[in-house]
Amino acid sequence: MRYHNITKDDMLNGDGLRVVLWVAGCNHCCKSCQNPVTWDPNGGLPFTEAEINEIFAELDKDYVSGITFSGGDPLHPANITGITDLARKIRQKYPNKTIWLYTGSLWEEIQNEEVIHYLDVCVDGEFLVDRRDPSLKWKGSDNQRVINVPETLTQGKIILHAE
Repeated sequence: MRYHNITKDDMLNGDGLRVVLWVAGCNHCCKSCQNPVTWDPNGGLPFTEAEINEIFAELDKDYVSGITFSGGDPLHPANITGITDLARKIRQKYPNKTIWLYTGSLWEEIQNEEVIHYLDVCVDGEFLVDRRDPSLKWKGSDNQRVINVPETLTQGKIILHAE
């Protein structure tokens, strides 16, 4: 897995103050994407133990609500194994921190992936510039869904995260 950035003290990509991991690799290539530099799975830098330690140092802070995986697409084939492993470690070490994930894939396409069992929120769907709405919270276009993952898994139907 490769990454482009680790953002600290972020308040735009999920609830509360967060750390954001921006991974490399995306096959969706949405028109007017805010991060086209992250599309190349060979771009960015190698994600190593040093980056894991950097993320954990942020998550150790009481005032940090959790982590958000974005990119690129965390569920790109180059990322899915690394993101799943990292999400598992974070869930074990920080059970009270929230884990958000942004993907261009639809929930219906990813609902059998192991990683979803570690998530609190999944923002799914490609960004569609013709459906862009800057007034929306945590998403860029009105086709995207902000999904409450634990409730969705419990109820067996998509439950949206309260805004």
